[in-house]
Amino acid sequence: MIRLVKNIRDANFITHAGKFHADEVFGAVMLEKIYGKVNLIRVTEVNENEVGDKIVFDIGGGKFDHHQIGGNGQRDNGIKFAAFGLLWKNYGKEYLKTITSEDVDMCYNLFDKNFVQFIDAFDNGQIEFEKLEMNVVSISDVIENMNPNWDENVDSDIKFEEAIGVARKVFDNKIKSTISKCKAKNFVDEAIEKSKNGIMVLDQYMPYQEFVLQSSNKKAKDILYAVFPSNRSGFTVRCIPKEVGSFDCRKKFPKEWAGLRDKELQGVTGVSSATFCHNALFICVADKFDDAIKLAEMAVNA
Repeated sequence: MIRLVKNIRDANFITHAGKFHADEVFGAVMLEKIYGKVNLIRVTEVNENEVGDKIVFDIGGGKFDHHQIGGNGQRDNGIKFAAFGLLWKNYGKEYLKTITSEDVDMCYNLFDKNFVQFIDAFDNGQIEFEKLEMNVVSISDVIENMNPNWDENVDSDIKFEEAIGVARKVFDNKIKSTISKCKAKNFVDEAIEKSKNGIMVLDQYMPYQEFVLQSSNKKAKDILYAVFPSNRSGFTVRCIPKEVGSFDCRKKFPKEWAGLRDKELQGVTGVSSATFCHNALFICVADKFDDAIKLAEMAVNA
């Protein structure tokens, strides 16, 4: 439970007042996971005589702040730590040990890479959106936009508590999906080893792209397509991307398949249960497993 207090004597945690950001909001959620009860005060400056054994974050220039000259460290990839990252670095593995029996180091690194680092980079001004002609809305934007509007007379603490509610749900879901992804690794590793002629088969859909692209198995580099049951119907054939989440693939499907469905796709491919090929040529679908394999084999040999 996170409770905002107005008297520092009632607080066991301290962060900054005024406009809030995703790094200290998610940092507060992280502390809740470890300590259970968080009585938090938001202040404009830290009085060292009042700190005592209270934990201070995102203000004060201490262990969990990053606003001091030179910041407070960075990862090997150059992403600097913000408050959330500093708290995750200190408490993340301890927390994961209480909720999963999966590989803690792997889960810790995946969560940091796929969630914490963006929030840290955003807060440290390391994300460049200037070249885009649209506004990219990230979780950091969503949290920041929960601050009181300029024409509202609302206590910032009330809005902070609302942001905590949103962040808690996002955090819990991301932790759950990260642990789920960790569980998939052994199954993907087995599928990589069993892959043949550039085709990998999964018994069911699971997160696989990251594991294929980062695998030390030499066979992984030769995989062009993954085949697995579709969550709609039939079987999906998915090109292996060059990078996780990218539409730029190692090898796309033949150009003449682009955007075709049902009889049109069946006529071009000769595959009787082929139902769909995406216009961007990275996904094909067939009703039958054997036909999905045929589509993959045709694409490999095209």
